[in-house]
Amino acid sequence: MNVQSPVLAEGKRTAIFPQHPLWLVRVLNYEYWPFQLLFSPSVFYWLILSIRARTLVYFTATNPSIELGGFFGESKMNILNIVSNQYKPQSILVNSTFSGDEILQKIEAEGISFPFICKPDKGEMGFMVKKINNHQELNKYLTFCPGEIVIQEFVDYTIELGILYYRYPSGKSGITSIVEKEFMIVEGDGQSTVEELMKQKDRYRFQIKRFRKEKSALLSIVPLSGQKLLLEPVGNHCKGTRFINGENLINEKLVTVFDEIASTMNGFYFGRFDLKVKSLDDLYQGKNIKILEVNGTTSEPAHIYGEGMTLWKAYAAIFHNMKIVNEIAIENNRRGEKYMAITDVVKTILQHFKMKRKYGK
Repeated sequence: MNVQSPVLAEGKRTAIFPQHPLWLVRVLNYEYWPFQLLFSPSVFYWLILSIRARTLVYFTATNPSIELGGFFGESKMNILNIVSNQYKPQSILVNSTFSGDEILQKIEAEGISFPFICKPDKGEMGFMVKKINNHQELNKYLTFCPGEIVIQEFVDYTIELGILYYRYPSGKSGITSIVEKEFMIVEGDGQSTVEELMKQKDRYRFQIKRFRKEKSALLSIVPLSGQKLLLEPVGNHCKGTRFINGENLINEKLVTVFDEIASTMNGFYFGRFDLKVKSLDDLYQGKNIKILEVNGTTSEPAHIYGEGMTLWKAYAAIFHNMKIVNEIAIENNRRGEKYMAITDVVKTILQHFKMKRKYGK
């Protein structure tokens, strides 16, 4: 079974080539498979790597400065705190028990204004990440968001990337994956509603149910002919963003830039930088880069969802990165970094997923 890259399902269907039902699109494109299904073969490789490290939780030693090495349940804010200020947007941590007025006072003191991004301090795969445009939206968000919230200035740079970087304690470093993000945008014809325009692309069709719940008013808008309308400002794969394979952007110059970024991040050795940058020239010069998040050992090599990839190439990339995580962990352990107790890891993971189930995720 040679399941192809999901981009092959992109584009508008015609009467000659009618749209497939969504269940068939999901079956034929691994991008839409449940996370647990797509990554299930990695469990067997994890067991092999665990034998090499002599512990099931070797990943806890890969990034000593991040809870569980960044496996699950790590604090976004704690990781951002180890990133140099020059590379990150203004961000603060608040509690959802605060009133909207109290939060506005805090963010104004930090120079943050509408619009801004809100996201739970602990969560992954776009869990409750939302762009907040006004006081009313903030109050609504506070009614359903759990615990601590990261509030971050909205960065309007045009290019958003996910860059998976590693560095061994002994010195070797590199980039194994780059993904470019293409946001959900529809172009009006002067007649069709946003919902009708969304029905023309398989990727967008998967989002209509969510939009009916979260953005129902948007679906009934009829954009003018030629008008382009951004539907989702959050660049997350689960929210309809198209991931484009950016492997061609990897070179030694870029590795040097991220060597510099990571050099001040004590205890960090492997993870994906989700960032925005003004231009690719700026990226290679290490300027005008704003790191929105840093993910740890469970970071996906997200280029696997882009052009030129098959399921087997995707697994090769996943296993390659798992091997790097394992080798870094073993090297750190030999240098004195201890692995966490399995019971502590299990307890933390169970608490994390209990929180997500409570909020319907």
